[in-house]
Amino acid sequence: MLLETLLLSLREIRRNAMRSVLTMLGIVIGVAAVIAMVTLGGGAQRKVASDISSLGKNLLMVMPGARQHGPSAGAAAFKLADVAAIERGIDGLEAVAPMSTSTALAVYGNSNWSTTVSGATGAYFRARQWSVEEGRLFDEAEERAGRAVCMIGSTVRAKLFGQQSPLGVRLRIGTNSCEIVGLLQSKGSSGFGNDQDDVVILPILAFQRRISGTDDVSMIFLSVRSEQAISRVRAGVEALLRQRRRIVQGKSDDFQVQDMREISNLVERTTMLLTAFLGAVAAISLVVGGIGIMNIMLVSVTERTREIGIRLAIGAYEREVLLQFLVEASAISLLGGVLGIAIGLAISAAAAALIGIPFVPDPGVIVIAFFFSAAVGVAFGYFPARRAARLDPIEALRFE
Repeated sequence: MLLETLLLSLREIRRNAMRSVLTMLGIVIGVAAVIAMVTLGGGAQRKVASDISSLGKNLLMVMPGARQHGPSAGAAAFKLADVAAIERGIDGLEAVAPMSTSTALAVYGNSNWSTTVSGATGAYFRARQWSVEEGRLFDEAEERAGRAVCMIGSTVRAKLFGQQSPLGVRLRIGTNSCEIVGLLQSKGSSGFGNDQDDVVILPILAFQRRISGTDDVSMIFLSVRSEQAISRVRAGVEALLRQRRRIVQGKSDDFQVQDMREISNLVERTTMLLTAFLGAVAAISLVVGGIGIMNIMLVSVTERTREIGIRLAIGAYEREVLLQFLVEASAISLLGGVLGIAIGLAISAAAAALIGIPFVPDPGVIVIAFFFSAAVGVAFGYFPARRAARLDPIEALRFE
């Protein structure tokens, strides 16, 4: 009986092909929108997580400035003595890396490029897990002497040198120059919108003497040996810096220690909530599609009143008529669901490639979308099917 009912339903759908296609269009759009939004949201989450992890593993960032006012807001900069105190006084650290940053014009030949110029130590590259693609890192002797050597990122290389090797070339930074000893491996975006490869890095003493003209340290990177020790190290650093900066009890810190895990979790939660919101908005079109199915099925019941009356008069059971209309509504909804899934995956794959995020289809969401589309067909097809099954055969036969 079920096979016969299915064949009758498919025949009816094929007989009114255009109307059936237009009916299932709402389901197609709804499912495609949900699949596309959730898939792109998952890709964005993975991209953000990857970008943030590229900053370094088990990383703490120490910056002057109270948290509520932002970095450096009215707060004294750190000094190299603070960095040395952290190295001596805090256990469990893999690397302690001071960094100072400025913006300057880099010039080579007839080419110039405004870029970020930073001063750091060799520990900075260990903390950031940043290795060289060509050449070498500057060594401890060059750091201590403040020699004018530098590392450049791949963006600076592309803007100033093209495919030419930059090793051994003297690069002019503002009114000073430095010898390029290494090309850093590409890290791409940091997840905060800035290009990590658009950078020139000098030994911090060279930066302070030649670029900034001060002995300030604008940021300290701390790489912790194990994830379990991060909270303990963070508390120790905060206590040490409060002591060194003479912050009395009851006063707020004039610095902040940021745990990259917190930032990553915050960004991921925000992305997840945004994805859920967009998915919910897209799901509304599924309800609209369901209403369309109910409307068309009611029209179909009206058009086929005499047919239903004849079936009931010659002995068809109410449940058979009910099942036929339910199967018909479900078939339209399921076909729309399958088409919507295919279109949604195609759209999300194309959009992911266009905006540069991973294509991460979620099998769970695809299965849920499929069964939800079937449920929409059953839910919105039940009332028209029940109405058809409860027609009075005599009144139905008299219907014109």
